[in-house]
Amino acid sequence: MNRVIEVDVEARVAWVEPGVLNLDLSRMVTHLGLHYAPDPSSQQACTIGGNVATNAGGPHCLAAGVTSSHILALDIVLADGSVARLGGLEPDVPGLDLRGCFVGSEGTMGIATRIAVRLQPNPPCVRTLLLDFMSIDAAAATVSAIIAAGIVPSALEMMDARITRAVEDYVRAGYPRDAEAVLLAELDGLPAGVEAAVAVVDRVGREHGARTVRVAADAAERALLWKGRKSAFGAIARIAPDYYLHDAVVPRTRLVEVLHQVYEIAAAHELIVVNVFHAGDGNLHPILVFDARDPGIWDRVHAAGDAIVRACVAAGGVLSGEHGIGLEKRDLMPLVFNVDDLDAQARLRDAFDPDGRANPQKVLPRGSRCGETMRVPEGAWV
Repeated sequence: MNRVIEVDVEARVAWVEPGVLNLDLSRMVTHLGLHYAPDPSSQQACTIGGNVATNAGGPHCLAAGVTSSHILALDIVLADGSVARLGGLEPDVPGLDLRGCFVGSEGTMGIATRIAVRLQPNPPCVRTLLLDFMSIDAAAATVSAIIAAGIVPSALEMMDARITRAVEDYVRAGYPRDAEAVLLAELDGLPAGVEAAVAVVDRVGREHGARTVRVAADAAERALLWKGRKSAFGAIARIAPDYYLHDAVVPRTRLVEVLHQVYEIAAAHELIVVNVFHAGDGNLHPILVFDARDPGIWDRVHAAGDAIVRACVAAGGVLSGEHGIGLEKRDLMPLVFNVDDLDAQARLRDAFDPDGRANPQKVLPRGSRCGETMRVPEGAWV
């Protein structure tokens, strides 16, 4: 199930099987002047089917949108063995948006066997900037200021000091090892517009304390800067052998506040935390770094992770930006959804899979359906 079945260059659509690797799809169509926009940092290993399951994002989804914006149709097998097509290639498919319901359903509504994805034209001009700061507050504030200035970069990523040093030691990407934080911003489009946007990002960054603003001189330097960002998880092994990665979203205007809370929570549990995340859309990825051989470490890691998610939700955020709910955050769903919300989601799921055979016990906590008893976590919206 890992074939690219068909590419329609004129319509900019590809039919693929779910096992196709994300990066392989873009590599396969780059000679046609096209690419697939969602690009998770794990794109060398993650599949289109997996991306559909969790509605994955990636650095370049700030302007382009996450997976759901790039899926036109799906052929799926339901739990009873029947086959259905959701969505279509027409500009406006009549009826309910069942395609939109399926994307992000984490396998609880069936199995996708063929997926029609939207391909994007490669931009005529791309500029990648690296901004470094001596304060993580200044870097986080710059994120909101860039967008408030009317610029929506194709990507706007942030890394804190510890992960920046680890990445630089690992990849030699040219990141400043003494910076407290770095921003990686990318702008694309027509040349004149891109150059004007670069000037705005440069100005806003310096106004908010950027020590340097560097524009990649060529494609090779640009690729190296991105190699650093996308190698961040691999670089963590230079700090400790194990890590626990979280995924929650907060409003951009609360980034500074929530980042401070993340550091405080980690310190309270005597843990190391590093932050590398999709700053432009507030999609945080706090990474708790540890050695699993230490006695009692998992209790501290799970307690810190739970506290971080709760802090994000309390700041007006949500449980997940792209990694999904699964089992890990299932029982925290009432923090965001009330009983009527959960009942509506359960009824939708039942319409696809009335016997609960598809990826059972995931996403929705026990008691989601009206009449069932639910264990309500502290702070839940009931």
